[in-house]
Amino acid sequence: MSEEEKIPIDIYDFVTVMADQSVEIAWIKLGLRPDPMTGDFLKDVAQAKVAIDLLAHLSGLMEPRLDENDKRELQNMVSTLRLNYVQKVNEGG
Repeated sequence: MSEEEKIPIDIYDFVTVMADQSVEIAWIKLGLRPDPMTGDFLKDVAQAKVAIDLLAHLSGLMEPRLDENDKRELQNMVSTLRLNYVQKVNEGG
């Protein structure tokens, strides 16, 4: 790879990857998607809350760099996960 082809790591790209992973983990820990390692649907609302809170924090870091549509999509994802979290907490178990 030549010097011209080297691209430095961009922290916002890294934060975006972390946010995407937080979304996936939140859905898994809410018991709404199967765990990719086991294939089982397992609910752990405490871990889901951490993933959702992390996503909310990361979205705050990303929002200044996003256009209005992407901001809205990200805010909607955080809200959707929070609503699902409340529903799962109220279900108990």
